[in-house]
Amino acid sequence: MKFDPRHNYLHLNRQQRPPLLRRLHLDFLLLAGLGFLACIAFLILFSAGGQSSELLVRQMVRLLIAGGVMCAIAQIPPRLLNRYSPAFYIGTVVLLLAVLVMGEIGKGAQRWLDLGILRFQPSEFAKIATPMMVAWYLAEHPLPPSWKRLAMAGGLILLPTLMIAKQPDLGTALLVAAAGAAVVFFAGLSWRIMLGMAGAIGALLPAIWYNLHGYQRDRIRTFLDPEADPLGKGYHIIQSKIAIGSGGIFGKGWLNGTQARLDFLPESSTDFIFAVLAEEFGLFGCLSLLAVYLLIITRCLFIVLEAQNTYSRLLSGSLTLTFFVYVFVNIGMVIGVLPVVGVPLPLISYGGTSMVTLLAGFGILMSILTHNKRLLAGGSL
Repeated sequence: MKFDPRHNYLHLNRQQRPPLLRRLHLDFLLLAGLGFLACIAFLILFSAGGQSSELLVRQMVRLLIAGGVMCAIAQIPPRLLNRYSPAFYIGTVVLLLAVLVMGEIGKGAQRWLDLGILRFQPSEFAKIATPMMVAWYLAEHPLPPSWKRLAMAGGLILLPTLMIAKQPDLGTALLVAAAGAAVVFFAGLSWRIMLGMAGAIGALLPAIWYNLHGYQRDRIRTFLDPEADPLGKGYHIIQSKIAIGSGGIFGKGWLNGTQARLDFLPESSTDFIFAVLAEEFGLFGCLSLLAVYLLIITRCLFIVLEAQNTYSRLLSGSLTLTFFVYVFVNIGMVIGVLPVVGVPLPLISYGGTSMVTLLAGFGILMSILTHNKRLLAGGSL
């Protein structure tokens, strides 16, 4: 048989070729965790939304769009994300300014831009743009940062945060601030500096309280004593606790929950969807969902450890911590240990804008992991 060197070369080249997901810069473990969350979401949304198939179709369309955004961002090398971070941040600030000037008003808030063919919420971009900008700035200088660098980073965080709080949207403003602060935390602050910053924030609390809107103060008062107005401002949290407590260990069964089905639980498919899960699947279902979140966060922390440069490490750490804050704040407000601030349960609550932002963050994490592995293997970026 005649030897064909070309055939041998092609055979070796196929052996050395990375798996399909790696070529697409996607991570199997993250995709599996996110896919499992999506399955749980459809299961709970069908019950919380009154068994509406139309609701599931709309959520499926939004999930496909968000997944497309994630896959597209995963193709962008971290060096390009680093290079264009300032431009993305400046563009987001300009959009936030446009919201304050000409934004669409709805339910007492001015949060949306309507361009005719497209209606979107620019504050969602800030959840990604702010940590990208702070990571870009701090990565350009020695770490841990000096007081001067910290002050500059604080200004980069405060600018979009205050503009979003002005809309008003306190929940999103807090998430943006947390995303930026997470970058500073991963930059290696000493405990002395962190305690000093905490003390400064504590000293500003009276001024912050004075500048809150009336409904925002009411939410804090309701958190401290929901039974003071059980049929008014405390109604949401009281009904949520009833739903969670009635679920017991194994729950009432899928589609057998009464709080959402009989309309006792407001916002059952959005902010308070965790209460629906607790009522129908009990403590076992809640712990199962938390286990999935824990696995996703663990994988994200692995990506942080694998990051090959300061920018990638700071940004991936911030995105991971922000995802944790999403989960912690939503579940905390549903069970009554945190004030209600309108933060959805990640990838479970009904909605499209926050889903796009979350999956865009996971696209960045996959980009950091897969491009770094290709770099270590000797490939080109």
